Amino acid sequence: MKRMMALGFVAMVLAAAATARGPSDEAQIRAVQQQQQAAWNAHDIDAYAALFTQDAHVINVLGWHWKSRAELKAKLGPGLASVFAHSRMTIGDVDVAFFAPGVAVAHVRWTMTGAQSPTGAAADIPRQGIQTQVLTRHAGTWRIAEFQNTNAVAERPLHGAPR
Repeated sequence: MKRMMALGFVAMVLAAAATARGPSDEAQIRAVQQQQQAAWNAHDIDAYAALFTQDAHVINVLGWHWKSRAELKAKLGPGLASVFAHSRMTIGDVDVAFFAPGVAVAHVRWTMTGAQSPTGAAADIPRQGIQTQVLTRHAGTWRIAEFQNTNAVAERPLHGAPR
């Protein structure tokens, strides 16, 4: 009986250790966001794309879905040299939650100045938004595996909703 209890205790300790995150994991994920800002503001598609896994899925503010780091580079690279050539992104609030060892979700607020519309429509000029990112850690490095970017407007009551 004592042996079973001891084995149970060891199993609990090992399980807790397996799900624990290191004290620097959140800091590393926040650093990824600062690297994102720096790469965007340098208009450096190679540095920007390096923040993503090879098989990352990226959905931009217009809902365009890119299914790999290579596709991100091919589609966003020309944009960084044209409609975003004079843009400046500022990362704001970053909220991080851990769901499993080596898996985190970050909600990243951003603002942007100097961008032109990717579609030519004034309503499509990105000014502020929020990204939802799933990040994974491999060999001690956090990278973005899933990325959803949404333009944001100030929250207000829904039209017709009771106040």
